[in-house]
Amino acid sequence: MANQENSWNGGVPVGGGNGGSADKRPNASLGSWFARSGWSKGELARQVNRRARQLGAHHVSTDTSRVRRWLDGEQPREPIPRILSELFSERFGCVVGIEDLGLRPAHQSPSDSGVDLPWAGPQTVSLLSEFSRSDLMLARRGFLGTSLSLAAGPALVEPMQRWLAPAPAPAVPPQAGPDRARRPARLSQPELELLEATAVMFRQWDAQCGGGLRRKAVVGQLHEVTDLLQENHGPNIARRLFTVAAELAELAGWMSYDVGMQPTAQKYFVLALHAAREAGNRPLGSYILSNMSRQMIHLGRPDDALELIHLAQYGSRESATARTQAMLYAMEARAYANMGQPSKCHRAVRMAEETFGECSDADNDPDWIRFFSEAELNAENAHSFRDLAYVAGRSPTYAGLATPFMQRAVDLFGAEAEKEDGHHRSYALNLIGMATVHLLRREPEAAADVAGKALPLARRIRSERVNNRLRKTVSTAVRDYGDVRAVIDLSEDLAQQMPDSAEPLAV
Repeated sequence: MANQENSWNGGVPVGGGNGGSADKRPNASLGSWFARSGWSKGELARQVNRRARQLGAHHVSTDTSRVRRWLDGEQPREPIPRILSELFSERFGCVVGIEDLGLRPAHQSPSDSGVDLPWAGPQTVSLLSEFSRSDLMLARRGFLGTSLSLAAGPALVEPMQRWLAPAPAPAVPPQAGPDRARRPARLSQPELELLEATAVMFRQWDAQCGGGLRRKAVVGQLHEVTDLLQENHGPNIARRLFTVAAELAELAGWMSYDVGMQPTAQKYFVLALHAAREAGNRPLGSYILSNMSRQMIHLGRPDDALELIHLAQYGSRESATARTQAMLYAMEARAYANMGQPSKCHRAVRMAEETFGECSDADNDPDWIRFFSEAELNAENAHSFRDLAYVAGRSPTYAGLATPFMQRAVDLFGAEAEKEDGHHRSYALNLIGMATVHLLRREPEAAADVAGKALPLARRIRSERVNNRLRKTVSTAVRDYGDVRAVIDLSEDLAQQMPDSAEPLAV
């Protein structure tokens, strides 16, 4: 029984550690945090057991003697270190990492990575409720981030493959005993429609203002939806509620990604995929996987990104609309570009364009994919060739291929940005993308001009992703063309208008 607690009681594993080595020393770091927490050993043990059950780690059964052994220097195995990190972080309202507790970070197997969760409706609701509650509590204390760690490689991909397994039964609310079973449903049809409309409204706010402005509102709404899912509903209402939960969790993940909270974003994406599966909504699941793929590209893991995209394509091949399929091809091209595979990148770009050409208003696309417009298609293809240029050693050939796509995206997003509900963040990101293409083509004045247009947008929206990309682009321009007047002026404008010491984004 690999990576489980290895102390046994009557054949049943209980909370434990790595055994009693002769040279154990008291864990002063854990002891210090424990003393300041005000908890007793019994209270800490109860909290660990409760959190373990919420995570589905039912093999964990900790008691006061086990806590004493941890304080005496015994090293517990996962998921105990992660649970202790979360509990102390919540207690003190700041990041208390595993290392801060004097615990060694262990190699995580897929089952201990924090993403291999039980694929069942009641557990999905419970985990969504607990994670959103913790997020809201820590955000109120000014805590930007979590003690989670990112999963990657097999620890991420293998659990996600299980989203394709057929659900054992239609989505139903969790039943936790006779008291809960008798709870009456209090959701009317108009209220359900309003919840669905709220998810649409939050997506519009995100596109206009960035992820930093309304993230807490989305998380709060998600927490309310999980409360509703604990009531009795018919199968159709339950599926619609799970769909709303999946959309809100995906958006909470996307907003977290936008403000740089990468582990939090991944956890929300995983939970969103679970909710989409409970809703029986494979196209939505494929969209969630595409955002997980985008995050992996951002984190320099294109191999993982490609695996996730192929899972998305396979899972929705018979149910996704042409628009969704085109988006998945475009993301496939991004993964191949970052892997340095030009022929496969070209093929995926071509498939994205051809499939997008099959889109029509009659497709009745859901709101979550309507963002994928001609502008988005050109933007993705442009970034694929731009990324390919970097992988190929700043190739001017691929930079030239990226140019018309990027210019078309800038023109279309620029026209959209003039509208009240325009996608201002996308416009800013593609202006910055255009600047990077100009730098690849050794055109510093043009790069400075385009990046300068992105600066006022970056100041107005709440997106750490935009801010970081703009700073990185200007830094590259200064490094390569620091004697060019336009670049010097841009660098000075950036330093004055967006100093590094600016206040952190609200989340």
